[in-house]
Amino acid sequence: MLPFIFEWQWNVDHIIFFGFLYLALGIVGAGITFAAIKTALQLFGFMRERHFH
Repeated sequence: MLPFIFEWQWNVDHIIFFGFLYLALGIVGAGITFAAIKTALQLFGFMRERHFH
């Protein structure tokens, strides 16, 4: 059963499971988005890569 099906009934375990699932997916998505934006900015020269020696 999926949350958008009419017969779905929200229980505490469903809320916790989907809460952590969407939290994890959001963190992974934000990391990938951040890396993609940073890479694009470096490719087009708007941002320099800093090297600490």
